[in-house]
This record gives sequence, structure tokens and C-alpha cells, in this order.
Amino acid sequence: MTTPILPFIPNEITVHLGAPDADAPNVTVPFIDYIKNVASSELYPTWPENALRANIIAQVTFALNRIFTGYYRSRGYDFDITNSTTMDQAYVENRDIFENISNLVDQLFNVYIKRDGSVEPIYALYCDGIRVQCEGMSQWGSVDLAEQGYTPYEILQYYYGDDIILNYNTPIQDLRDSYPGRVLRVGSVGNAVNVAQTWLNRISKNYPAIPKITELGGVFTEQTAEAVRAFQRIFSLPQTGEIDEATWYAMQRINAAVKRLSDLDSEGVSIEEVTGPFPPQLGLGATGDPVRFVQYYLNFVAYYNNRVPPVDFNGVFDEKTENSVRAFQAEYGLPVTGIVDVYTLNMLYDMYRTFRDSIPEGYFLDSPAPYPGFPIGIGETGDEVRYLQEYLNYISNTYTQIPKLNVDGIFGPATEAAVLAYQNIFGLDPTGVADIVTYTSIAGTFRALREGTQSSAGQYGGDLSSGGEA
Repeated sequence: MTTPILPFIPNEITVHLGAPDADAPNVTVPFIDYIKNVASSELYPTWPENALRANIIAQVTFALNRIFTGYYRSRGYDFDITNSTTMDQAYVENRDIFENISNLVDQLFNVYIKRDGSVEPIYALYCDGIRVQCEGMSQWGSVDLAEQGYTPYEILQYYYGDDIILNYNTPIQDLRDSYPGRVLRVGSVGNAVNVAQTWLNRISKNYPAIPKITELGGVFTEQTAEAVRAFQRIFSLPQTGEIDEATWYAMQRINAAVKRLSDLDSEGVSIEEVTGPFPPQLGLGATGDPVRFVQYYLNFVAYYNNRVPPVDFNGVFDEKTENSVRAFQAEYGLPVTGIVDVYTLNMLYDMYRTFRDSIPEGYFLDSPAPYPGFPIGIGETGDEVRYLQEYLNYISNTYTQIPKLNVDGIFGPATEAAVLAYQNIFGLDPTGVADIVTYTSIAGTFRALREGTQSSAGQYGGDLSSGGEA
């Protein structure tokens, strides 16, 4: 087990009773009992309550930082933290717990310190302030501040900065592997892919031999595989282009290192970095782009498999969408729930790619190419960009606000400007990126202008809004 993607309070924590490489046992204890033990081992129960509160919050935060960054697990250890005070916090097995400290921990065990704009628990370094000095909080100094009337929050601000925020009522759950439990490869879809892509792009700032991934959005593309292979080459891993458990934890460790997540001057982790476009599940009542993603691929599959009914491309998970999902799950051997979980999402994308790759070469000269499965933006190259440029040029004959493009298959500033112009004309979010909504709209407009609104027999309908019916 190792770091979650978003911070939470683990039900249990595994402590190594010695230095990291010492031949010592591990103990797994409830997290709240661990904090009570640490606080009783490091603090005096006679200290002012405000000092005790500030120190307990710092101890919770320090432990959560170790878990969130996967500090030990990503290095191959089978524990979350040690009881070595040169590395971590004091933990004395089977020691007595002070009653007032126990009561305070009951109130504070799910409170941690983060910085404004970031989600991760800060590296809340502290020391006693007498025998050992450090750049974090002085424990005895916190006593002096409490005696001067400082509140717990003011004490923490004094040592960790004015930009800190206390995160209250942090959710509690079992500690789980951050590794998604399956090898991620070309065609994989989901938030784990999005997190890996974000890690790789950040790591590439320090290791520029890793190419930037412009096709973000939680779909594992060939471009992502190229970046993975470069990472694996640099860090002496088998160059498979796939993210197995070893590669995942290496990426997590290196990302934490380049962002200095185990330092007080951490670069921080934004909410966008640790979340993705897909909720854990999509079902009745869901709305937005993740639903459009599902509806698009359902319609594409429906075009080739009439046992999967088409749906409206409206971004609303309605009963029609649920029925189509159920039919898809029954057709492809999945539990028939009508809910799109990660397994249904990946199978849906796999079937989309299977059918898409079966379209004969040259077919797109007369009919718009289907959405490639990833957003097309600055830096992207290849046939997908060339098709997009051709469609925009054709549309610009009617909508002259769209600038003409050199059809070179390279998504540069000129193509971005043309996409922006199209988005502004048609009332779409002006991002300059051809995501699923923009690309589908461009393909549909191209088709309508070139062929009229009716397809000829057997022709692929670019917008798929009616299930690709001829």
C-alpha cells in the first residue's frame, strides 16, 4: 500500500521500528493511535493547550506528507514511516498515552496543514528548539508563543508562513496503492493516465530529453508511450513504453523529488494535478464532458455494432445513455450495471480504437475522420492535425473569419488561431484546443458544408450525434 492521489487520513499506518535500512520489525497500528503515541513521546502534557494543539497538527501533517509522497513505498520499502527521529517522528511501542493528549488527538487527527493553492500536506518539519535547531517549528518555541497568547493557527503561521491553511475534516479511508493495479499502455483510459501524464510533463522540465505530452486528458496515446520510454531510458528501467508498477512508483518518486514535496519550500501540488477528467463512476444524472466522451464512443461502437443502440450527444447521462451502456456491457462481457466505471471506460475505448483502426486508408478524403481519442493542441503532429487543418480550410470558404492554414500536419500558433476563430463563431469554449466537443463540431460542420446534412449510404457521419446512421 502507498500514497493516495488525494490526501486522506488512513485508517492504519505501518511503522518501521528503526532506521529505514535497519533490520527491525514493522507494526501496523490505527493512525489515530500512532499520533497519540508520537505526541505522548515528543510532547509534555503540562504544556499550554495551544502549543499542544499546534504540535499535534504538525505531527499529523508530517505523517501524511510521508504517505502522500509515497516517500518510503516508492523506494521499495514495505512501510509508511519509521520511528527514527533523525528521519521521522518518535514512536515507542506499547508506551502509556497521556489522557489530555489523547483527548486532543481525538479532535485533531484529521486536520493537516497545506498551502493556499495546493492540496498536499506540507513537509511540517519540527525540532525541540533546544538540543536540535531546524528551519521548521521549534517545539519549545511554540510553548513560548502559546504563553504569549498565540492561537494554534498563529503558532503554525509563525513557523510555516502566512499562506498556510488548515484542512479540517479530512476524509478517512483505508490506505490503498497509488498504482492503479493494472499496466497502463496505449489505449488505456482514466484518471490514472492523466496523473501519469502530468507527472511526466513536470519531470520533463528537469529532464528535457523526455518529450512533452500535449495530448492530455486521460487517454494513453502513442505520444504518451514515447514520453514513458524516454523516462524509462533515463532511469534505467525496461523501455517498454508501458507503465507497470515499477515505472509508476519511479515516476511518483521522481515527481516528488523535482517538486521538492519533502521540503518546506515545496513547489506544491494543485488540485488539477491530482484529479482527472473522469469521475470514479458515471451514471444516471451525470453531466458534462466526461459524459460526452462516453456518448461519443458509444455512438462510434453503435455505428459498427447494431446491438449497441446510439445515444444523443448531449452531455447528459440519461436513460437512453444508460440503456446503451447496459447493451455495451452485455455485448462485451462486462457486469451489466448501466454505470461507467474504469473497466467499462477502458473497454469502450478499446472497441472504439478497434473499429477506428479498421477504417480503410483514404476514406477520410471524402468523409471527416472520427475524433482521434485525445485533444489536439499545440505541439501535436501527424495525420490527425492534417485532417483538422483541411476541415478548417474548407469551412473557412464559408466562414471567412477563420484564417487559411498551410496543411502541414503541425499544430502551431496558426492552427491554434484557426481553432479559436471557429470556437468563437460557434459559441464553444475558446481554448484553442480541438477537444472532443470542438473536433466533433468541426467534423460535423465540414460534413454539412461538403455533403449536406444527409450522409450517402454507408458514409461515416462525422458528428455521430445520431449514432452514425446513414
